[in-house]
This record gives sequence, C-alpha cells and structure tokens, in this order.
Amino acid sequence: LTSLLPSSRSYRGLTLVLTFLSYTSYHLSRKPISIVKSQLHPNCSALGPNPHNDSNSTTWCSWAPFDGDNYKELFGALDNAFLVAYAIGMFISGIFGERLPLRYYLSGGMVLSGLFTALFGLGYFWDIHVLWYFIVVQVCNGLVQTTGWPAVVACVGNWFGKGKRGLIMGIWNSHTSVGNILGSLIAGAWVSSAWGLSFVVPGIIIAIVGIICFFFLVEYPEDVDCNPPQHHVMTTSEKDPEAVISNEGPLSVSGQSSVDHSKSPKEPAEEPEAISFLGALRIPGVVEFSLCLLFAKLVSYTFLYWLPLYIVNVAHFGAKEAGDLSTLFDVGGILGGIFAGLISDYTGGRATTCCVMLVVAAPMLFLYNHVGQNGIGTSIAMLIICGALVNGPYALITTAVSADLGTHESLKGNAKALSTVTAIIDGTGSVGAALGPLLAGLISPTGWNNVFYMLIAADVLACLLLARVVVKEARGWCGPMARQRGY
Repeated sequence: LTSLLPSSRSYRGLTLVLTFLSYTSYHLSRKPISIVKSQLHPNCSALGPNPHNDSNSTTWCSWAPFDGDNYKELFGALDNAFLVAYAIGMFISGIFGERLPLRYYLSGGMVLSGLFTALFGLGYFWDIHVLWYFIVVQVCNGLVQTTGWPAVVACVGNWFGKGKRGLIMGIWNSHTSVGNILGSLIAGAWVSSAWGLSFVVPGIIIAIVGIICFFFLVEYPEDVDCNPPQHHVMTTSEKDPEAVISNEGPLSVSGQSSVDHSKSPKEPAEEPEAISFLGALRIPGVVEFSLCLLFAKLVSYTFLYWLPLYIVNVAHFGAKEAGDLSTLFDVGGILGGIFAGLISDYTGGRATTCCVMLVVAAPMLFLYNHVGQNGIGTSIAMLIICGALVNGPYALITTAVSADLGTHESLKGNAKALSTVTAIIDGTGSVGAALGPLLAGLISPTGWNNVFYMLIAADVLACLLLARVVVKEARGWCGPMARQRGY
C-alpha cells in the first residue's frame, strides 16, 4: 500500500474516502426504520376490503404487533430502543476508541451493525410478531453503532490540521445526508413488496464496507512515515514556548498554541496517556457545545425518524413517495453542513455560525408546518431550507468543533483525546436524539402542530446554550486582541 500511495496527500484522500463511506453506511443502515413505519401500519381501507373476511378490522394489512391503536407509541419505543442504547454506549465508546486500534474497533462495529440491521429485516421472513424481538435487536444495534462516530472523527482529525477544517469536514460530513438519502431509496425499493429486504440489503452493505476499512484504513500519519498535521497555526512569538500563553479557548481563529511543534514526529517521545472523561469535560467549550448539540440533534433525529410518516399523514403520499420526498431534507443538510463549515472557517466563529442558523431555523420550521404542504414546489423548497438550517449546526458541532476541541492547545499535543471528546459531545447529543422521536411519538396523537412547537422550542434552547461562547467570540472580534480571538 505504501508503494502505491507514497504521498501524505494520497493518504489523506484515502482516509477521507474510507471514513466517508464508513459513516455513509452507518446512516444508510439507520434510515430504513423511518421508511418502513408506514408499511408496518398502513391505511388498510385504501387497499380495499379485507380479503381474509374473518373480521371487520381496518388493520388487516398491518404487521402485528404494530396493528393496534397504540402503533405510534410502539414506533417510538423502537426508535428509543436504538437511540437510548446509542446514547449510553457513546459515553463509553470514546474511552475504548482511545485505547483500542481504531481500524479494528471501527471494522468490528460495522460488521456487527450489519448483522443486527439484517436481523431486524429477517423478522419479516421469519414471520416474527413479538415486540421484544425488534426491541432487543434495536438495542444491540444501537450499542455497536457507537463505534462509528468517535473512530471516523479521530481518524480524520489525526490526518488534518485546523486550517480549512470547517470546510473540509463540512463537505466530508455530507456522509450523514448521503447515507440517509441512499437508505431511503434502498428501503423504498422494497418497502411495499418485502420490507425485510429494506433492512437486509443495508446490513450487507455496511458489513462489506467494514471489511474494506479493515484492510485499507490508516489510523495515524506516523504509521506510514508521514508527518502529522499542525492543529494550531504557529506564530513568530511561539518560537519560545513560554512566549505566548493563550487564555482564550479551544477555537481561536489564529489557533495560537503554547506548545512547541518544531520537533520532528519521528523523534522518540514519551507516549501520552489517553485523556480521562473528566479531563475532557474540563476543556473549555466541551460542555456548552455538548448541551447545544443535545437540542440540535433532538430536532434533526425527529425529522430523521418521523418525517416520512408526517408526509404520509399530512400530504397523503404513499410510503415510497414520502420516503423519496423526505430525502430533500437531507439534500438541504448537505448544503447546510458545507455552508456552516465555510462561514465558520472564514469568520472563526463556530458558535456564532451555529447560533445564527438555529435562530433562522425556528421560524422556518413554523412555516414548513403551516404552508409546506400547499404544493409540491413549496414542499420541496421548504424541506431543503429546513434541512440546511437544522443539520448545518449539527454537522458543524459533530465534526469541526469536535476536532478543534479534541486537539485543543491545553492538551499539549496529546492526540489521544479526539475519540473521548467526540464521544462526549455526540453522546450528549444522542440523548437529544433519543428524546426527540420519543416526544414526537407521545405528542403526535395530539396533533402535528404540537410536535413542531416542541422542535422550535428545542432550537431556541440550543441557541441559548451557546450564548456565553458567542459573547466571547464577539469580544474577540471587537477587542484589541482580535487576532487571538477564540473561546
């Protein structure tokens, strides 16, 4: 492999491609449940009379145990079985990720995730109608999928310095939306004929990509005799490590660091210890961005799991058409992630960029609920706009912000913090990801308007939690130390 890809640039490209494909397949395997929901409990009356003639039931075509009036609550239970397990597992996943080979950790998680995703779909072919089977499979899948995010962010962070990290990771983070889109299209292809294949096929895909990563992913530049990137821009005054002491925080635009990076990476050095959980929490900005992500991810995952069903109920599309239309939300997410990364690189204001997008997202969500279904053109436009504004901050926090905090100058070059910091931030966000679909399942019987009011409130709270960091950024721009602004 070294002879084929001798340059550091080639290895960086390979790392981006493999990690992109990895997390695309993770989201590809998560999406089918939202598409299949409408098939597990369809509108049977639209299909004609009951061919079995054994009852007057209006749910003869539904898949037990989702054929009762409490089907929305059961769908919420399925979502939360996955998301609660994911949230709990994420807090310990980063700790394992710092101490195990990332390549083994990532590949093993992907193969197991493929297994559990396929097992859910096999419930169709095995004619399983027991709720606990689907719950247990979802819990297991949620736990093994926590291997993905800390591992891929750590790999990318190991290869890329701060520079244009926001733009690069904004483009790279489109894997989330690409995975959702592909997952919707693949699941939609079989949802009306044999919904089990909507899970089995994505399960096979993620397992294959995991095997590819096992053989070709390179974790660290040092593993192939390449120089590691600089995570902070050097200045003249930093030739003396004692010359500059930054009190600003992790995401300064100048990225100034008191750490001397002049030593060659090939010089023998003491192996740094992996950072502790509490040590990661002490990094300035970790708590604020983690709590912000909790509410931002609540909104994003509510759309991920409930948007197709909302479109079916409100716009009265079929299951496949609703799934295809819901992909436009993820198209907007791709654009929003790139835009957020580009703006935050240019301004140096990661928190401010997130806050502005969250503020604008709130009225857009209100408009989508009230006028978004007035016509196909309006629906398409509103879905793309809402997707960009909702997923832009979410994408920025989980990628560039996590990498910035995981390589903060206070860590003195210790690269063994990326997985832990990433896991803390995304784990906290995953609590919101679990709450969103749960609340949607509980609130939706009272009307979809109330669901959207909940989402708008979450957006406002996410914005308020970043207020202190935004104020610090504003002071950095306006004060005499503007060139050393940060958090």
